[in-house]
Amino acid sequence: MALIDTFFARAFKRGTLHVTYADGSTKNFGVPDPDFPDIAIRFTDAGAPGAIVRNPSLGVAEALIDGRVVIDKGDIMGLLALASANNRWEAATGALMPSATARATTWVKRKLDQFNRTRVSRQNVKHHYDIGNDFYDLFLDADRQYSCAYFLDPDNESLEQAQLDKKAHIAAKLALKPGMRVLDIGCGWGGMALYLHRTYGVDVLGITLSEEQIKVANERAAAAGVSDHVKFAFTDYREQTGQFDRIVSVGMFEHVGPPQYRTFFRKCRDLLTDDGVMLVHTIGRAGAPGVTDEFTARYIFPGGYIPALSEIAKGYEGLRYYMTDCEVLRLHYAYTLQAWYDRAVANKDKIVAMYDEKFFRMWTFYLAGSCVSFRYGGMVNYQLQFARNRHALPITRDYMLEEERRLGGQSG
Repeated sequence: MALIDTFFARAFKRGTLHVTYADGSTKNFGVPDPDFPDIAIRFTDAGAPGAIVRNPSLGVAEALIDGRVVIDKGDIMGLLALASANNRWEAATGALMPSATARATTWVKRKLDQFNRTRVSRQNVKHHYDIGNDFYDLFLDADRQYSCAYFLDPDNESLEQAQLDKKAHIAAKLALKPGMRVLDIGCGWGGMALYLHRTYGVDVLGITLSEEQIKVANERAAAAGVSDHVKFAFTDYREQTGQFDRIVSVGMFEHVGPPQYRTFFRKCRDLLTDDGVMLVHTIGRAGAPGVTDEFTARYIFPGGYIPALSEIAKGYEGLRYYMTDCEVLRLHYAYTLQAWYDRAVANKDKIVAMYDEKFFRMWTFYLAGSCVSFRYGGMVNYQLQFARNRHALPITRDYMLEEERRLGGQSG
């Protein structure tokens, strides 16, 4: 009990955490603050505090999922926001770090998991993306954009509009022209590919390792009558052949793994024409390289890893093509994840009917934990543009802004 009390006292300074232990005793941590939530939790298992102290992120997650910790006031988002806001990445307090032993064990395991050879990559994708298209419809936008949206006005903009603005923001950076061939690596349910063809008249090949996604993407292309120009294939990027004027990859690089970064960039360079341009949109670490937390690796994205910018640079250095633009999106994914979380909570009964209560708690913990990692932690999004030669793009960024404004007028 003393260890968990010390942990809570260090972790919660502003806002209040009311704790009821399994023996019925209670304690309060922190002080009331109008800018911080007021949360009450209750332990139903005397062993849960020890698991939390040893490895906070995994211990809290599993205790909540299994019902060994119950939230009596507030919700998972509020609890994680209270903890994260008190331990912002910029402050580097370290109050929520796992023990040294847990960190060492996790580091070794994650390094082994990140090799992501082709067969393993397919298994990892199936674990997350093939759990049911109807489930994703309960919290994503109508176009099933399962990546960071781009909010021009977070207080007044719908998720649907922000996802449309994201597609326009990316398209503007690709400098597309009618008739170009585009490769979409990690195409999801096909929304980006269909948008690029509809907007620019380009031919797009989308590739994915999700059987559920490829089925829906091909159905969407057929329903739109564009199957001759927008095609989708169940293919690993390492197996792709041909030449493309443009490559776009949104939310896929997180599944590549550091040992494969050089393979990824070398393959993409080979797939680009001499005047080719590539745009990679990925979650990234604002700080130094790290490891995937154990909850995410075990329950959500096996084999997944969020790269530091320095790690990405090591992937393409020496391959003789240019990084021509780099943009850092800081809070956009926090807004996106908040919208997903709100929609998932609103559809709790449907999600529980599809799976069960434990799955619902696991998924909302994932969404809430991801949200606060962008709102208070060290996660950002990188949009990285590459070109094979220095003349492939205009020498200023004005063309991006002009095209994005033009596309904004075509929203709908």
